[in-house]
Amino acid sequence: MAKLTLSVNEDVVERAKRFAAAHDTSVSRLVEEYLGGLAPPLDLTGVPDHIVSLIGIVKAPPDFDYRKEYGDYLVKKYS
Repeated sequence: MAKLTLSVNEDVVERAKRFAAAHDTSVSRLVEEYLGGLAPPLDLTGVPDHIVSLIGIVKAPPDFDYRKEYGDYLVKKYS
């Protein structure tokens, strides 16, 4: 298990501790569940390691539409 250091407002920390205690869990578990829910794990079964190593290398803008870009590429290529 990895260790993570966060800077959080003291009031938020206190509220998180109270919430965790009231729900019989820990603040660490709350954070882990929250962060885990942001992006579900990818099913990489059968994907070669050299392909998996490429994940995250390219950062596209949030509004990037790969379908449009690929369509434009195909139109240009076959025109």
